[in-house]
Amino acid sequence: MLQKLEKLLPESLQQSDCFKQALTHRSASGKHNERMEFLGDSVLGFIITNALYKKMPHATEGYLSRLRASLVNEETLAEIAIEISLGDYLYLGAGELKSGGVRRKSILSDTLEAVIASIYLEMGIEEAQQFVLLLFTSRLENLPSENELKDPKSRLQEFLQSRNHAIPQYDLLSTSGDAHRQLFTAECYIKSLNIRTEGISTSRRKAEQKAALFAFEKVIETVK
Repeated sequence: MLQKLEKLLPESLQQSDCFKQALTHRSASGKHNERMEFLGDSVLGFIITNALYKKMPHATEGYLSRLRASLVNEETLAEIAIEISLGDYLYLGAGELKSGGVRRKSILSDTLEAVIASIYLEMGIEEAQQFVLLLFTSRLENLPSENELKDPKSRLQEFLQSRNHAIPQYDLLSTSGDAHRQLFTAECYIKSLNIRTEGISTSRRKAEQKAALFAFEKVIETVK
């Protein structure tokens, strides 16, 4: 169980202007953390890439890339940010506070990257690496298998082809909602098995992935 952010970092860093800026959202001040997010993303990517390279000496480049993508993404970073109570330390404008910005995944993940950048800038790469590896300890110890990391469309296609079925057909059924908040409904159709499933998400790609996942579940039942 990770401790709260303030317990993980030295007081000298927490009192620095750099660290305060890392916690400051653009809604709160003109001196915000967006540039630091950019730097922190690269520092984080390097540290995780290096850790995976050393930990998985026989893994292929493709597997390593998918592992890194499973660790360095908005969802995972937001989860870690919640684990260390990062939302308690954010500086947000009144509008963001009112709309629940302290719980928004994009804000939490971006701020965590900025915090990593502040450690790198104030204390160097070794301290930044120590912090990142501490945050990712349990995840690095429980890495998913190569098959688990394949996206649903790839898994479905490989399974069908291994049993001499044609690849699925994907179609966009509908798009709804405002331009900045659209929902896409996609269909996955497997003709040889007469299976049709639908997926709904915020992008066509994600909707197709959901439809493929539901189709894969049905295929497994059908071909048992």
